[in-house]
Amino acid sequence: MPDAPVVDLLSDTLTQPTEAMRRAMADAPVGDDVFGEDPTVRRLEERVAELLGHEDALFAPTGSMANQLCLRLHVAHGEELVADSLAHVLRAEMGAAAVLSGISSRSWVADHGLLDAAQPLALMIPDGGTYQVNTRLVVVENTHNFGGGTVQPLEQIEALRAGTQPRGVAMHLDGARLWNAHVATGVPLATYGALFDTVSVCLSKGLGAPVGSVLAGSRDLMAQARIWRKRFGGGMRQVGILAAAGLHALDHHVERLADDHARARRFAEAAAAAAPGSIDPERVQTNIVVLDVAATGWTPAGFVQEAGRRGIRLYPVSATAVRLVWHLDVDDAGTDRAIAELVPMLQAGPQTS
Repeated sequence: MPDAPVVDLLSDTLTQPTEAMRRAMADAPVGDDVFGEDPTVRRLEERVAELLGHEDALFAPTGSMANQLCLRLHVAHGEELVADSLAHVLRAEMGAAAVLSGISSRSWVADHGLLDAAQPLALMIPDGGTYQVNTRLVVVENTHNFGGGTVQPLEQIEALRAGTQPRGVAMHLDGARLWNAHVATGVPLATYGALFDTVSVCLSKGLGAPVGSVLAGSRDLMAQARIWRKRFGGGMRQVGILAAAGLHALDHHVERLADDHARARRFAEAAAAAAPGSIDPERVQTNIVVLDVAATGWTPAGFVQEAGRRGIRLYPVSATAVRLVWHLDVDDAGTDRAIAELVPMLQAGPQTS
């Protein structure tokens, strides 16, 4: 299909703002946010804080900045955070915790990114004395990106909270795709939020806003975060134009995430039927599919290249697998085409494709 549009499954960060979202942005009242005078930003911050069950929130330009602000709030120079080995804060934020805040880190290996509270609890050293680094923070990612969009078990988060509180260790939720976890499970956002000292959520992934994340926590922590946002270069001016996109997304794009989940699952079921061992559909809980193409003889690079030639854009996520991410710009027709092009590739292998 040389003239067919590309089906872009590279990431849910690629969504384009809808016409209705663009109108909301154009109509937004604005002010100078550095002075706290942008009314649309304040509406967004108050709404997200309420949704997550926290006192206050702060708008940030990116998810990585939102995470890094939260890490900086909890961990002093030379102290430690712990997170799983595939966590976004360790794998995909360019070493920012160490570079910007002098934070040390250790990790545990989590099966498909899923939390087992016993693992981080076993790592923690809240009082290292003069020989070992003090653990100050544990980071949990929900849903887990490189784990394949998996949803963290609520009971394990609760067990982790019960174990960290007596030790004085804080918890941060990297909830870039927390909306997906909420829609997939029905667990209220505030239930997740109550288990963490700080939470970051992203507006520019599944929700489809062009820019922005929000961090939430206590009023005191958010006041400190506002100072650090300025220090990190994230102080913004008439940013209500962007906050309006987030408000529109909260009104119109949360529940529809279920469509992305269903399409991802449909693709996974077709792939599993054609190439057993490439994917377990039961693990596809949200909008991300991690496909083991090595099981069918492909290298990830070769599979991505051939898929691109066929008009399907993917991401090589490891030495054996590729990642496909569904979002509001990939509909049923796009999903059908991904199945029609990629499933035969899995069946045939690289030699005869």
